Amino acid sequence: MPTNILMPALSPTMTEGKLAKWLKNEGDEVKAGDVIAEIETDKATMEVEAVDEGKLQKILVPAGTEAVKVNEPIAVILGEGEDPSAVAAPAPKPSAPPAAKPAPAATATPPQAAAAAPQPSPSAVSQAAPAAAPVARAPGERIFASPLARRLAAEGGIDLRGLNGSGPHGRIVKADIEAAKARGVAPRPAAGPAAAPAIAPAPALSAAAIAGTTPYHLVPATTMRKVIARRMVEAKQQVPHFYLSIDCEIDQLLKLRADLNAKAPEKGEGAFKLSVNDFVIRASALALRKVPAANAAYSEEGAVMFDAVDISVAVAIPGGLITPILRGADQKGLATISNEMRSLAGKAKEGKLKPEEFQGGTFSISNLGMFGIREFQAVINPPQGAILAVGAGEQRPVVKGGALGIATIMTCTLSVDHRVLDGAIGAEFLGAFKKLVEDPITMLL
Repeated sequence: MPTNILMPALSPTMTEGKLAKWLKNEGDEVKAGDVIAEIETDKATMEVEAVDEGKLQKILVPAGTEAVKVNEPIAVILGEGEDPSAVAAPAPKPSAPPAAKPAPAATATPPQAAAAAPQPSPSAVSQAAPAAAPVARAPGERIFASPLARRLAAEGGIDLRGLNGSGPHGRIVKADIEAAKARGVAPRPAAGPAAAPAIAPAPALSAAAIAGTTPYHLVPATTMRKVIARRMVEAKQQVPHFYLSIDCEIDQLLKLRADLNAKAPEKGEGAFKLSVNDFVIRASALALRKVPAANAAYSEEGAVMFDAVDISVAVAIPGGLITPILRGADQKGLATISNEMRSLAGKAKEGKLKPEEFQGGTFSISNLGMFGIREFQAVINPPQGAILAVGAGEQRPVVKGGALGIATIMTCTLSVDHRVLDGAIGAEFLGAFKKLVEDPITMLL
């Protein structure tokens, strides 16, 4: 029978993506492993491979289509000897059934209004039921749900513990909440006095309303930019940030870097060219090993203490930002870190990172020193517990031994999730980091 090609989930946070390009046309023969399309995800543009062989009989989602939901059919492959007439367009998705009105006994809604409320058809309810079917969960079991789903559930009085998630890895999403409302899931009992109504967010303005009479042109938001915008809002709204800054003298580091680069082979095996950022990555990794409490993330069940030190490094790419990961950075020398980081950054800018090369990480670094930025505060990359913002090294007046002198100073600011890390832990990490940076020879031991 015909085989549907489904929109793949190419990252844990992906719920939809843009079908950027088809690399095969209708009627083309495809084999398992052939690259057939390019998908623009929330992280990068990635290639999709066929898992079956046959003829690409029908393309259901044209190139350039945005907001294609994960697991939605995008094309149909016909096996050898199969009848093309068996290929039919997928059935149209049922529109979301109207929310059922609460029972008159539970609200002050007039009986006439309740009676006039449209009821969802049995077929629509049966189609929505699988995503919201009751599920038994152990007490204290973690519930995976999107921030929007949690807010809608709270507003509707729906207990997330009784829902199954239809998102990636069983994550409860908006559609599951809407389906639960349509099925008439009983609201959870109130635990206390009714909370004050939430302040409604300001309505989103159109581009024309924002520009007013000022001439403008619109650059459409990519999937990556939309996800960055959403995740940054979530991070600042839901993660209680606090910031700690420290000044590091890097004259010895610059001298050691110059000496090592001068002795390194320019080409061939063993070649490397160290940057200040390579020393920052190495120092951060070693500091996390010295202060393991800083290598943590918050969960509803408690602090997640990471056993590995995987450093995410922010890299600017066209249309957004991505954080390739140096796995086990505390176990790698400066030359290895330098070469791996250069390779990862190159792949990131070409959109060729594999999912395992940018998913995960236990700690992030964002360095704007090369742009001359003296000091800044970075936004935490959830679910990580901290991110280090690195500024430019510049000569500043310092007092040493009661005398005024000049030193090259680099200001670093740690953004911390106060739910999992306290000020003392952040300060201890920065102290260990500063000691390594100012005595860089210890990074080689």
